[in-house]
Amino acid sequence: MASVDETLENPDPFLEKEGDSEHGDTDGDVRRRDFLSIAAVSFAGVGAGVVALPLINQMNPSADVLALSTTEVDLAGIEPGQAIKTSFRKQPLFVRNLTPKEIAEAEAVPLSELRDPQTLEQRTKTGHKNWLITLGVCTHLGCVPLGAGEGENKGPFGGYFCPCHGSAYDTAARIRQGPAPKNLFVPEYEFTSDTHVTVG
Repeated sequence: MASVDETLENPDPFLEKEGDSEHGDTDGDVRRRDFLSIAAVSFAGVGAGVVALPLINQMNPSADVLALSTTEVDLAGIEPGQAIKTSFRKQPLFVRNLTPKEIAEAEAVPLSELRDPQTLEQRTKTGHKNWLITLGVCTHLGCVPLGAGEGENKGPFGGYFCPCHGSAYDTAARIRQGPAPKNLFVPEYEFTSDTHVTVG
């Protein structure tokens, strides 16, 4: 039987093994602990990614929204002096083929007479001055102006006329009369050929 002094020096001979440090850890224990720590952090990172991915993904635009983000317009059938209505991002879009007379009328207006001063050149593309593309939404309260359809009232300035509150636009779709504060909005667009335009 071990003496009291021997027991105090080594209370449990099975706790201390060969190669133990002063804290009772071996190199194997340290490596195992490091591995477990790394594995736990990796598992937490993967879990966070799995949770975050659907949340981030739901902020992307849906397929139907992406499909509506651009509008292709074929200009081939639009005669000079004619306009068509189509849609762009669920809003009416007016595409108008201006006649030389309409272009001259728009260019003859001094900018000082305009509430929202813009030249026709600023509202059309270089080399395509006859093509005026605007949203068909009155800048007053969002009504759809007349003037793009066959036989519709174009107002006193020959452009568009809003039947809701009497805003009148000229041949360059610039506000000339009534409560609307701004010209009809010209969206981003580009000519992909002489007869095709991509809006958006």
